[in-house]
Amino acid sequence: MADESTLGLSSLTGILIIVSLFVTWYRRDPLLDAIPTVGFSDPILSYLSAFRYLFGGLPILKEGYEKNKPGIFKIATFWRWMVLPTGAQLIEDIKRVPDDVLSFREPVREFLQMDYTFSLLNMEDTYHRRVIRSRLTRNIAATFNQVRDELAAALGDCIPTASEEWVKVSILPTVQRIICRTSSRVFVGATLCRDRDYETLALNFAVNVMKSATIIAMFPRPLKPTAARFLCSIPSQVRQATELIRPLVEERLAKMEELGDAWNDAPNDMLMWLMSEAKGVEKSVEGLAGRIFLINFASIHTTSLTFTQIEAAVADEGWTKVGMDKMHKMDSFLRETQRLDTLAIVTTQRLALRPFTFSNGLTIPAGTLVGVPVGAIHTDGEIYPNPEEFDGFRFSKLREMEGDAMLTSHRAVSISPEQLAFGFGRHACPGRFFAASEVKALLAHIIVTYDVKFEEGKGIPREFRIGSTRIPRSTNLLFRKRQR
Repeated sequence: MADESTLGLSSLTGILIIVSLFVTWYRRDPLLDAIPTVGFSDPILSYLSAFRYLFGGLPILKEGYEKNKPGIFKIATFWRWMVLPTGAQLIEDIKRVPDDVLSFREPVREFLQMDYTFSLLNMEDTYHRRVIRSRLTRNIAATFNQVRDELAAALGDCIPTASEEWVKVSILPTVQRIICRTSSRVFVGATLCRDRDYETLALNFAVNVMKSATIIAMFPRPLKPTAARFLCSIPSQVRQATELIRPLVEERLAKMEELGDAWNDAPNDMLMWLMSEAKGVEKSVEGLAGRIFLINFASIHTTSLTFTQIEAAVADEGWTKVGMDKMHKMDSFLRETQRLDTLAIVTTQRLALRPFTFSNGLTIPAGTLVGVPVGAIHTDGEIYPNPEEFDGFRFSKLREMEGDAMLTSHRAVSISPEQLAFGFGRHACPGRFFAASEVKALLAHIIVTYDVKFEEGKGIPREFRIGSTRIPRSTNLLFRKRQR
């Protein structure tokens, strides 16, 4: 018996030694050793730092940023080291590097477990980004009346205030429903966007992508296909979406076949743009449905709700795209919200596919994750005076001081090494112009239509983050028809 116990203990010890050696080999690299670490740099103890980052990432980023700017530091995640450049020149380095060196797709693919959640789509083909960047952005003015009409209808359905009594509304699910419906008006047209089955499926899809990705990520790679098969509902939801969209697609295909270029009143929406751009399997109804729901997922998760005063701009220009562009204080309010409450405290993430050398001479090996610590940059007192204070008109004041109210560098959609909520470089969020226009229209309509307040004794809920991601928490707001 003693011999068996000794043998078992020896075997366990041997396994632990092998695991330790593997971890040491996997986590240690001379190139990375030259980069300062926040937390433990030891390959095994670094997992303790990774756990700390999971539930307290922002203080870690700020510590590394303050100690190392304008240089580089690294932190441990459970799967690999993440290197974070802090200076403007180093961030510009990322912008200039081709995708076969620092990949934009790989971190997204890994974060959303896209090989399993979006297995029905050819994710090597990202033609939808080109459609968003060109067709959607160019048509913001042309589709603005549709957005405004749908916002009014959706708000009336979601926040009924026929009397002067206050109505309690859970704001996060309500706004998600309004944004889903309004975006869908531009994506698939009026009839389908108001279909309750379509709306429910689109909302559930947006939630289930994140749930499925989180669950699948917990499994080792050999078990991921099995886990996805039994635990991921996304392929099934894409098939449901296909059947909802099929009649619309088939009707349009018949019109295209019949009229060709003579179809002068063809719908001007995302589905039509995708149908004209898609190639191969992506032209199928299932491919189009999956792509629409992928875009809708991004729309729901990246649009937030804030409030500020905009009546003067509405009175001046009315409900037009020009009117929205003149809402300088609202635009400033949105940008300030993004500065302090970004959805991610690390953006512009890339995965090194080959060794890469920054302009300061430091080299990272292949397999290293790169990200920009936006949560720290956006609260840098050398960039933003009183950085922890929310000043809704911070950027409109800068516009006025600089003598040009339309100065583009201070707009909510502008990107720079100091403003990174939408990412940076050629992979910055292509839908940010549409999102900003949509949010302004939503806020404007709320403010001229409703009185809004928190419940007695309540306020903004405390934020909750997991790793680099901010998890939105809902709160109740009270609405009533505006008392004029």
